[in-house]
Amino acid sequence: MTEGEAGCTVAVIGAGAAGALTAARLLDTNAVRVVLIDPGPDTARGAAYSTPDGRHLLNVPAAGMSALPDRPDDFLDWLHAHVDAEIKPSTFVARARYGDYLADHLAASRARSAGSLERIQARVTAVDHVGRQVVLHLDSGETLFADAAVVATGTAPGVAWAPQGLQSSDRFVADPWLPGALDNLPDADLLLVGTGLTMVDVVLATDRPSRSLHAVSRHGIIPAVHRSEKTPPVPPPTEVTKAESLAVLRSALLRHVVQTVRRTGDWRAAIDGLRPITSQVWKRLPASDKQEFLRSDARTWDAHRHRMAPVTAERLAVVRESGRLCQHTGEVVTAEDTGGAVRVLLSDGTVMTVGAVINCTGPVGDAKVDPLLRELLAGGLARSGDAGLGLETADDGRILGASGRGAPLWTLGALRRGGLWESTAMPEIRSQAVDVATAVVAHLNHPAVCRQLDVYGQGLTTTADAAAIYNEALGRLLRLQGGAEELVVAAVAEDPDFAVGRAALALLGHEWGADVDVAGQLAQAQAAGERRLLDDRERSFLNAVTARIGDGSASALLTHIREYPLDALAVSVAIPTVAFGGLTSGTETAELVESLAPAYGGDWWYAGQLAFVRQDQERWSEAEQLSSYALSLEPSSGHAVHARAHVFYETGSHVEGLRWLDGWLAARGPQANHRAHFSWHAALHELMMGDTEAVRQRYLTQLAPPGVSGSRVLVDSGAMLWRCRMTGAWAGHLPVADVVAAAPDGWLQQPPTGFAALHSAVTLAAADDLAGLDQLRRNAAVHPDPVFRNVVAPLCSGLAAVVGGDWGTALLILEALPSRLRTLGGSAAQRDVVEETLVYALSAAGRGDEAAALLDLRLTRRPSPLDVRRRNALAARTGVLDRTA
Repeated sequence: MTEGEAGCTVAVIGAGAAGALTAARLLDTNAVRVVLIDPGPDTARGAAYSTPDGRHLLNVPAAGMSALPDRPDDFLDWLHAHVDAEIKPSTFVARARYGDYLADHLAASRARSAGSLERIQARVTAVDHVGRQVVLHLDSGETLFADAAVVATGTAPGVAWAPQGLQSSDRFVADPWLPGALDNLPDADLLLVGTGLTMVDVVLATDRPSRSLHAVSRHGIIPAVHRSEKTPPVPPPTEVTKAESLAVLRSALLRHVVQTVRRTGDWRAAIDGLRPITSQVWKRLPASDKQEFLRSDARTWDAHRHRMAPVTAERLAVVRESGRLCQHTGEVVTAEDTGGAVRVLLSDGTVMTVGAVINCTGPVGDAKVDPLLRELLAGGLARSGDAGLGLETADDGRILGASGRGAPLWTLGALRRGGLWESTAMPEIRSQAVDVATAVVAHLNHPAVCRQLDVYGQGLTTTADAAAIYNEALGRLLRLQGGAEELVVAAVAEDPDFAVGRAALALLGHEWGADVDVAGQLAQAQAAGERRLLDDRERSFLNAVTARIGDGSASALLTHIREYPLDALAVSVAIPTVAFGGLTSGTETAELVESLAPAYGGDWWYAGQLAFVRQDQERWSEAEQLSSYALSLEPSSGHAVHARAHVFYETGSHVEGLRWLDGWLAARGPQANHRAHFSWHAALHELMMGDTEAVRQRYLTQLAPPGVSGSRVLVDSGAMLWRCRMTGAWAGHLPVADVVAAAPDGWLQQPPTGFAALHSAVTLAAADDLAGLDQLRRNAAVHPDPVFRNVVAPLCSGLAAVVGGDWGTALLILEALPSRLRTLGGSAAQRDVVEETLVYALSAAGRGDEAAALLDLRLTRRPSPLDVRRRNALAARTGVLDRTA
């Protein structure tokens, strides 16, 4: 009998990829004893990656096979170090190489862990639940007591299709992936039952010049082929995401594929774009529709979703074209072992005599075909998953027993297919391994501080309670909801030595002006880092924050993001969106966001960030599609809302944009951290529509201080008042004194960024504060940042000239500014305030023809009733015809 230390032993049943990754993530938690149990001699390879045949390739390029969600290049880096430095991200490498990589990955986790790893070569035959522990019975006669267990066995190949006489024949290969299963085949023709990826590999392994191979399946469908040059995934439309019946889903998917082919020429992009929402859609389908999908659609889906490498397809084509491979559509009706061969009758009437029959149907979903899983089901420790696939689990992978949660048992991979459908490929398995390890450690409730995980699987060395609070804060920050800083404060109050939490507070105070003692929090973060064993990501984050706060350099934080792209807090600080701080701008921002695609895939938050980049690139259709996709997954996604608001504005869809924004503000606005900015967007639509009374009411109810505070007072409130003055939308005295009084301390004279300075300047102009504009100009003229010297200083002079009615000076300055405005940051919609000022100044200076020409350009790119009215007024006054008519 083997007994583990109380509260520390976790048994992982199955030592293939899923088991090895789960063991690695458990070892990363500091002090867990992991016992890895599998009857096979290899670890981290399993059936998929144990094949020594170099022709058996991964069916995913090297770039998509990292074992770490936050390190998308980890496998590629390993290949460069251990195999060939010239291997490309798009290369399909031998599966055996991936087995070697996983073994090294597990060994590395073991080497750096404070826990331990034991390997037992045995088969688990039964599991009992005794008290708070599970008791595992091994075929060696031993028993193992564990505080939790993870079932990572997958499901076995199904042989129910095979006639009984065939199943008992020595000429039947029930599982071609068992060691040596294909080594002693007779030198005769072979029948392969099943035409999926297993069949492809068996064909390549068994092809001989003197042998004919027959492959049969009910559908006769073989896997599709990857393109050598991958087309980026195209997110699905909302009608796919929200489909609640198979009939609706089929129609929506067909339209999505057709539209994607028209846009990209590649149907694969449509299928790949479904990956992030496949499980969500599957869960919505009624049970009857799931069964119908399995009967009628699953094989077609698998053939297109799980594709073969181009070089594998070429090798298969050679065998087919030689005539050595013949495909059949049908089923095995009878199969008789005649002593020296097997005589087979297929349902299409074909009769053949072959030396052996090889089962290539692959694993089946029914858990009852596996003896251990059958025992779990019979004993009430598990129940079958949806549509009879695998086992039913909670969201964290915990196996649900007949009466509920039951024993401390978890699973991942193929056994979760009933609840998730998409659950067998490496991106899903590596994420599930993180989730399972997190849940198991939380269950153990070990008194020592354990490694927790954030929402993207990044390590957090803290308590479970502090991590939960921090993750709520991170979720709000990603959704652009209020209260994030207060929750991080609560997290460090729960665990004063939470180094990442304190460093995050310091960073938010430094970058976004959160009410934080920046120096104090950073010092405490550094001290906590000395007292605790942080992982590499945590240490990198702490060092990057220290460098950023110390010398203002962006390089350390950007380097950290390149190493750990799933550190979403760091990425949020780096990318200028609603807050428009950021460490990057323009093309640099676009390059940064686009580089994160391999790490985030179809994540809703990332889709919102990419949508904003696309609108800034004037790729309106893509921005709209991405933002709609993000909102279909997370309706509170502030970044997606922001991107969509810009699309409506820039395309002149003011009526539709206002209606949509008002609906979102009513439903989600109260929780939004930047709701004033979304109200500014709504007011901008009203302004462009020429509804001046609506603009005034919007300002008074949603944009006026004290309802709006901080930087938004200048960026949204002050800027809107100046626009109203420039467009004649606010008759009489502007209520700008309240804005000036509510401005953040020092911002009107010493704004922190060029973007803030733009809004300080227009607010001072709205207040007719010539002295304030002159002081801001003088400060900008000697500022170390060239943006202040070259853009802000002349802008202040130009605005002062407008306020003073000196139109010659105003136009001399304002006409020279447009080419330099982009360096201020922010969006085109925000920088438009300078163009509004130029139109006003041209008209006031009597240069109506030039004002009309500028309005013509605006109407060409962005139609609006306001500009049409102003254009008509100029035409009536100057006789200049409307060039857009």
